[in-house]
Amino acid sequence: MLSVQENMIVEFSAELLTQFAEIKGRYPEGKHKSALLPILHVVQAEYGWLSVDAMTKVAVYLDIQPIEVFEVASFYSMFFLQPKGKYVLEVCRTGPCCLVGAERIMKHIETRLGVKEGEITPDGKFSWRGVECIAACGFGPVLQIGPEYTFHENLTEDSVDQLIADLRQKLQTN
Repeated sequence: MLSVQENMIVEFSAELLTQFAEIKGRYPEGKHKSALLPILHVVQAEYGWLSVDAMTKVAVYLDIQPIEVFEVASFYSMFFLQPKGKYVLEVCRTGPCCLVGAERIMKHIETRLGVKEGEITPDGKFSWRGVECIAACGFGPVLQIGPEYTFHENLTEDSVDQLIADLRQKLQTN
């Protein structure tokens, strides 16, 4: 597993603060809390994930309580509250997908990548996690691969192996 600092300290650059101001300016006075989601997206794009320090500083910037930021960031699966690999394999873990093998697929990914859910491979290229429904119940088990969020349906161990091999090949050619 890749060793990472779990709560990196961040200092928002002038460029980032300019982006925040532009986003905040889209909303009427007194409604700046509405800027929270787009600002969190900007912060995650800059740092790759949302550390406690980054979320606290967003709260200060928007003049809201840190818990309000943490609640929003932890609710949406598109936000990462810990470091992640370059590619994140997100497997649907809800009932319909589990009935057709999602748990087997998650165990296979764990074995194939050699890391547990939420961990990062030693090369920093992969992590994986179970997520709530990704709206393909008739085609399970399914997963999506970020950062592009490509969807893959009717998974088998062999198709997962091929997906991982294709991603590794893509990394070598880039």
